[in-house]
Amino acid sequence: MLRNSCTLGRLLALGQRASPSRVPYKRYSSDGIPTTKMFINGQFSDSKSSKWIDLHNPATNEVITRVPECTQDEMQAAVDAAAAAFLSWSESSVLTRQQIMFNLQHLIKKNMKELAKNITLEQGKTLADAEGDVLRGLQVVEHTCSITSLQMGETMPSVTKDMDTYSYRVPLGVCAGITPFNFPAMIPLWMFPMAMVCGNTYVIKPSERDPGATMMLLKMAQDAGVPDGVVNCIHGAREAVKFICENPTIKAISFVGSDQAGKYIYETGSKHGKRVQSNMGAKNHGVIMPDANKENTINQLVGAAFGAAGQRCMALSTAIFVGETKEWIPEIVEKAKQLKVSAGDQPGADLGPMISPQAKKRACDLVQSGVEQGASLDLDGRDIVVKGYENGNFVGPTVLSNVTPEMTCYKEEIFGPVLVALNADTLEDAVEIINRNPYGNGTAIFTKSGAIARKFAQKANVGQIGINVPIPVPLPMFSFTGSRGSFLGDSHFYGKQGINFYTGTKTITSLWRDEDSVPQKVQANFPIMK
Repeated sequence: MLRNSCTLGRLLALGQRASPSRVPYKRYSSDGIPTTKMFINGQFSDSKSSKWIDLHNPATNEVITRVPECTQDEMQAAVDAAAAAFLSWSESSVLTRQQIMFNLQHLIKKNMKELAKNITLEQGKTLADAEGDVLRGLQVVEHTCSITSLQMGETMPSVTKDMDTYSYRVPLGVCAGITPFNFPAMIPLWMFPMAMVCGNTYVIKPSERDPGATMMLLKMAQDAGVPDGVVNCIHGAREAVKFICENPTIKAISFVGSDQAGKYIYETGSKHGKRVQSNMGAKNHGVIMPDANKENTINQLVGAAFGAAGQRCMALSTAIFVGETKEWIPEIVEKAKQLKVSAGDQPGADLGPMISPQAKKRACDLVQSGVEQGASLDLDGRDIVVKGYENGNFVGPTVLSNVTPEMTCYKEEIFGPVLVALNADTLEDAVEIINRNPYGNGTAIFTKSGAIARKFAQKANVGQIGINVPIPVPLPMFSFTGSRGSFLGDSHFYGKQGINFYTGTKTITSLWRDEDSVPQKVQANFPIMK
């Protein structure tokens, strides 16, 4: 049963401050700016840290909360709570865990708009995009409700006379997740529900840039019936990441974020004996064939390149125009000009601000490097000013054409609303460009030819391929299968691979014979199992 019938809609409203008693995961300081709490052993509590991180609204750069860099003792308390809770949680019935997931998905649906408002406030994306963020995470929670079949093992009777062998999946223990800023709801929901439904306990460190959605989700998890200590939340930056990677109690780490952090987490976590799944950078290519549906392809490209201000690990940031399709670029530019850039909560906004001034500067610098290295700047959104939000981190849609693979703007992940356009004479040339790029997160092709699509799917060395689908993020019955430089680890996120990541296999071989009731001679030979 749900612990609390109240909705989070009454706990948090965009741009409206609530009293401390109404928002359990916030505390309001004397200057009126709330501080974000930890969540340890079922309690939202204030950190005693002396180090705090200001969190800014990306549309205004006003400070809207302060996030602690938790102390070593606080982080250890979270791990200890998870370890203590594992003893009983791992022995709970699969039906109990399934019912809690049913409750959680109900609460997420009920509070989707409030979650979206918080995401827009802290991260900047439009309300519609923020609701999509929540929805794609919710789908993973709904998938966990199938745990009664997902976690089934294997069995074979009579592997030899009177002998049966069966195996089943068992939880690992305390697991941890480190999430990025760009999907404040979806990525946490890739992690802790999957881990918990398998019988693990969890410590999550949300992005210090936008932890609000995670805190709301943890309140929902508590109201859904998750026992104290089963899921915990700490905050911080480098020291928190280092703590998670080196803590001996933590058995597995899930990470989504940058290359630098992802490589460190994979190497350090693995060195300390942990399983690690690390989703990192991307350079996703869209190949436009001459036979593609022109209008649909242009609309798909514009949405996939500039949506969420380009801050998606699966953004279609690179287009390869095959043959005469390069003549479509002016129409893409005109379509991009029609997009409305504004604060995410404003009516009609198509893309909001970037997460920080530093992210904006980096994107603008990479655009400038492209110009200096010979690319054509067909649309320049770097100097955009949004009325009423002059201090925001806005970059308008930007298009660079005649880009070559040697240019910095191609080699680096820009992570902004910038479409980089390359030219190719043939499909084979386009595939060669893709396969030479170190990343392998996602790619797409636009064509009416089944034969061309099939050839592309076979030849492109990329983990996730869309055919007339610009952002081919699999639904949760499959797994998110980025490859090559975009992923480190063995098992991927959610789907069957997600279950495998959060569980180990235990195999039992049993022998029951009628003659066992009669005393037997000692058998010292190696069992050959005829």
